[in-house]
This record gives sequence, C-alpha cells and structure tokens, in this order.
Amino acid sequence: ERRSVLAITEPPRFHSQAKGKNVRLDAHSRKATRRNSFCNGVTFTNRPIHLYEKVRLKLVAVHHGWSGALRFGFTIHDPSQMSSDDIPKYACPDLVTRPGYWAKALPERFAVRDNILAFWVDRHGRVFYSINDEEPILFHCGIKVSSPLWALIDVYGITHEVQILDSMFAETMTTARLSSARLSTCLPQSNHDSANFNNNELENNQVVAKIANLNLSRVPGLPTDNHIIPCCPNRRQRAQGVPAFLDTDLRFHPTRGPDVTFSQDRMVACTNWQESNRTLMFSDRPLHVGESLFVEVGHLGLPYYGALSFGITSCDPSTLRTNELPADPDFLLDRKEYWVVYRAFPVLNSGDILSFMVLPNGEVHHGVNGASRGMLMCVDTSQSLWVFFTIHGVINQLKILGTVQSSPVTVSPSGSPGGSQYDSDSDMAFSVNRSSSASESSLVTAPSSPLSPPISPVFPPPEPSSSKNGECTVCFDSEVDTVIYTCGHMCLCNTCGLKLKKQLNACCPICRRVIKDVIKIYRP
Repeated sequence: ERRSVLAITEPPRFHSQAKGKNVRLDAHSRKATRRNSFCNGVTFTNRPIHLYEKVRLKLVAVHHGWSGALRFGFTIHDPSQMSSDDIPKYACPDLVTRPGYWAKALPERFAVRDNILAFWVDRHGRVFYSINDEEPILFHCGIKVSSPLWALIDVYGITHEVQILDSMFAETMTTARLSSARLSTCLPQSNHDSANFNNNELENNQVVAKIANLNLSRVPGLPTDNHIIPCCPNRRQRAQGVPAFLDTDLRFHPTRGPDVTFSQDRMVACTNWQESNRTLMFSDRPLHVGESLFVEVGHLGLPYYGALSFGITSCDPSTLRTNELPADPDFLLDRKEYWVVYRAFPVLNSGDILSFMVLPNGEVHHGVNGASRGMLMCVDTSQSLWVFFTIHGVINQLKILGTVQSSPVTVSPSGSPGGSQYDSDSDMAFSVNRSSSASESSLVTAPSSPLSPPISPVFPPPEPSSSKNGECTVCFDSEVDTVIYTCGHMCLCNTCGLKLKKQLNACCPICRRVIKDVIKIYRP
C-alpha cells in the first residue's frame, strides 16, 4: 500500500515561498542553499509528508567555522498560509516554542558532506532518523499525526546546502527492532539550542516513558546496571603529547557543582553520566602566564551526548558557594568578575589529552594529544586567572595530569606563535564577560568570529561602492557600516553599535578595548 502511494505521489520539494530570507532554491526546488550568515535558513516541504514516508536529505555542502548543524522536524501548519513575517531566524527555539512545531538539531558528528539524512514519523507520532541507511535513531515522540504534516528543515550553522532526494517508505518499527533502536539524547550545542532543549525536556521524559520496552542493557558496551559504571576506571595513561616531567601542585578547588565527585587528592573529577547537570569545577590556584595545563578526558564510549566546556575567570572560587554554581556557565557572565567560556570542542574520545596555555599577550592556546589546535580566546592577563571546566553526559571524567612552565613563546606578526592567526580546526563558540567592579557587565557572544589580541588595526584599501562590507559580528545579519573609537575596528552595524555603546564597560568584539564611541560610515 505504501509503495502504491509513493508511485502516484510526486517527490517532495522545498516550498518556493515559505523560506528564510537567506535561502536560495535551485530551478527545481530540490536544493536549498543558505547564502549568508548562519541563520535565516528555515525551509519547508511543498506538500504534506505521509506517515512512514522518509524525507531524505543529502548534505551537499558543510562549511566549518560555525557552531551547530541542521535542524529538522515537522509542523502541522501549512507553509502556503505563512507570510515572510511568520518565518523567524531560527527553528530552535523560535518555531518550537509555538504550538504545532517539532524540531531538534542534528548532532554535529553526523553533519558530514555527502551524508544522507532520512527522517520520518510513524502512526504513533514517533519521529526516527537514520544516517546513510544505518540503524534508526528515535528522535521525538508526541507528534500530532491526526493532521497533515509538512517537513521543517533549517539549513543552520555548519550546514550550508542540502538537497531533497526521492522519497522512500520506512518499515514498521516492531517491538523487537525498537529495542535495538538508539534513543537520541543530544542536548543543546549552542545558545540557540538551549531554549529548544528546555521546551522539549518534558517531551523527552515522555519519550522515555513511552518506550519502556527500550532495553538500554542491549546497547553494546553498556553494563546491565548503568548506575554501577565505574566513576574512574583504571586504564593505561596515554603519554602522547605529555611532557616527561609535570608539576602536580595544581588541583581542583573544593568548591564544585553538586553533581561532581573528586578523588581524594582532588586530581580527578567524575560524574554519573545520567545525572551530570551541575558539574562546574575550578582550579585551586590561578594559572600562570606561560604555564601549560594538561588534562585527560574520560569517556564511556556510548553513542550518546557528551560535552566539555572550558573557561577562565578572575573570580576566586573560594568566594563562591555550591548553591551559586549554575548548570550552564553562561549564567555566570552576569557577575561582576571577568569570565570567558568556550564550549565548541570537537568530538573527544576516552583518553584524549588536552592542553591549555596562556601566552603573555593574552592569547589562550590549546592542543589535543600533542597537536596544536591554535587559539581559543584572548584574555586579560593583568588579573589572576583561574580555569574552570564542566563535563556532561558520557564525558564522565576529567583528570588533571599536571602543569609545566613553558619558555617564552615567540609570537608571529599574525598574532599566533609560528603560524596563521587561527589554526584551530574546531568551531569557535564562546561567551565573554568583561567587567570591573561594576554590578553590571557587557556581554558579547560570537558564534564564529574568534577574538583577536589588542593590536593596531590595519585598514584594507577601499572597496568598490557596489561590494558588501561583511556581516556584523554581533547580529550576523546586517552589513557592517560602523567603526569603533578608539580601536578603529569596523565590525558592527549601526544598530548593534549603538546598543553596545550604551552598555556599561562596553568593549570591542574584536580586540575587547573599551568603546568610547561608535561612528557610522557613509560610502559614496
């Protein structure tokens, strides 16, 4: 019956009118390309999708440098009835907070060029997806199947271009096969995802309740009782990228999130992979300029979500209390101290060794297993700086291996030691809080554009009047038309520049110098 329906049904295409302002379609409406920025890429199918009909998308182009990947799901709202004002910048959280929209993010590890994503909904309102026709992954529950459903596709973040392929019909998920299906527990990977996660948290609980026959003990490598997973398993320490002699005077500070357990010597931090919400932990002393910190990551090796975030602060952890420590370190950015958070590390494996070093010019560089990954951020070295971490999910352990005081590093004219200015191959996603003793702080978030050290700006030759001047580094939407005084960086649109100027202790998103004024530039 499904095959006969498919034979008389035209393959789905992208809706020619209901789309974000950055979406461009080809002549056949089978290929959608996001032209600018990382957002405004929401699209829909031109017709409703049948139950069990697979919406098949080929990831034609993936451009690294942003955070987050494709968002996809379904809606009961007919795109033909939508106006351009009804289509927001983001599917998550803007659309999923409205009734009748269901969407989540594709994990970035699956956002690989030429991968084929297929997703479908069954008669029970469960959404599954698969990558390259591998085993299905349960993605959603509670979809309203009594109404027609259009596919919702947000060409977001690193996903730059997708193509709709011909439809296929999925097999019915029997109880036995559902037991072997993986449950997608991918938590948010960016600030925009957090709202999506909060809105779907209740739904995720319903997912677990509705698939009581999903036996997690059948997942390869997971013990029958996942609560007795060893917190700190003994395994051979990897020596790759670690100096022969390390100082071991830096440990974790006793002040920590309630979901973290320390070893007796406070060199190892562990969590329960299912209860790892408030896991903030600090170093017990400041990290010195020129000093390298080495840590080892512990990973359960399961196909579920895991994340590590790293940050630097001028706040002495001894002045904090456990009940003040949030689950998301971004909430600390409103405090009066200096805070910088970085969370876009690449996929980590068990035993990976990370290194972090603060250079005299304020650059913070990192490496993985002895290989340099470039600059993470630029910080104010005039203050004492403590490091902090959070770990979540299957990344359940962090071990401090030690520190080493490095010899002075020669900084190349580009701003990074011996190479290009940004050698990092991971996505840049961090938040910065720069404040003094004031009770308020200025907050700048930049999903892609890395911070540069304070250097004198060098202006390129004037461009022709017909050319664009790039995107604003705050909204990533409008064109740059404003220069900052006194640093001279031209990186804002006038609207964002005026808003930023009004903030207390406002600083340049590029070099983080104090903003004294913003000047709009008029081109001939």
